[in-house]
Amino acid sequence: MPAALEGLRILVPETREVDLFAKMLEAEGAQALRCPLVKILDLEDTGDAQVWIDRLVAGEFEDAIWLTGEGLRRLAALAERQGRRSAFVLALGQVRSIVRGPKPVRALRELGHSAALAAAVPTSQGVLDLLASEDVAGRKIGLQLYPGDGGSALLSGLRERGAVVFPVTPYRYAAEADAERVADAIRKTMNGEIDMVAFTSSPQVERLFEVALKDSLEQPLVQALNSICVAAIGPVVEEALRQRGVVPILRPKNSFHLKPLIQEMAASRYRASRNR
Repeated sequence: MPAALEGLRILVPETREVDLFAKMLEAEGAQALRCPLVKILDLEDTGDAQVWIDRLVAGEFEDAIWLTGEGLRRLAALAERQGRRSAFVLALGQVRSIVRGPKPVRALRELGHSAALAAAVPTSQGVLDLLASEDVAGRKIGLQLYPGDGGSALLSGLRERGAVVFPVTPYRYAAEADAERVADAIRKTMNGEIDMVAFTSSPQVERLFEVALKDSLEQPLVQALNSICVAAIGPVVEEALRQRGVVPILRPKNSFHLKPLIQEMAASRYRASRNR
């Protein structure tokens, strides 16, 4: 029996786990074309993040909202460089940790803690919905954001309800692939040399379209993506694609990890073969 993704040429924009993801796809028979689009870096100026850690350690927060596992790990690493890892970990146990999705759950577990609340849908709106029945007026909340404006609706939504929110963005993005390499991936997609693209973060979508716009290829890229299979690891990535006119999109229904993503990709191919 042929492997589930036998012969498919799949563009892989992942950065942190690009080799792991590519090998998982290759184990299913796919040809993985690696094109890492973004890289996560430490902050150049850690002043605001240090103040945020000061507040956490001082017990100023009643809640801490974690949008990404990467954010929690970067803050823990910064506290460690300051010689305050133990104080940071201890302070985590004194606040109610609220998570957007599974990645911060794992990061909390690595530090010996667990999430008190988790959004049913791993989006900023999901966090707002989670807290909809609570009176957060005057409540002091530490909010870990990520680069860009993806968490801005959550920040403004909490403040509109009277919460006292202390945001922190503990890392930054840099372009991993040079623009010409990204443009080459776009041209391959437009020329029918790619069968599927599997996105695992919204910054990958943003970087791809940033290069496409610069080269006046945005609309041809949308048309090309709509003519092939596009997969997204979760609803945040799906929404980033939809905002740019890309539909339909495959994504796991419940568990937003690499393995369920690959399973959904394989299931889609099986459904397509049955319908021929």
